[in-house]
Amino acid sequence: MDLEIQKRIKELADEYGPENVVVILGGAEPEAAGIAAETVTNGDPTFAGPLAGVSLGLAVYHIVEPEVKAAVDPAVYEEQVGVMEMVLDVEGLAREVKKYREQYSKYRA
Repeated sequence: MDLEIQKRIKELADEYGPENVVVILGGAEPEAAGIAAETVTNGDPTFAGPLAGVSLGLAVYHIVEPEVKAAVDPAVYEEQVGVMEMVLDVEGLAREVKKYREQYSKYRA
């Protein structure tokens, strides 16, 4: 996860409280989504960014997860995600993000 994004997420969690921040990921690779999910829940596993050693425990979901899809206007979801959903490993992405959410998230959306 980009260091600037890590910084912004930390600022938002500090400003609004981690219980009020939900991170929605959109990466195409399950492994990359897992690393991003771990970063916003348990801290940067590479110990390189602003979230190194910082366990925010944020609620984190991937855009293709059923919980997110159900919360978005169907027309908007179809326009913005629909085509990509057909070529992504939806189950792999959801499984990877859910693993970190269940292990480290202190909050749920």
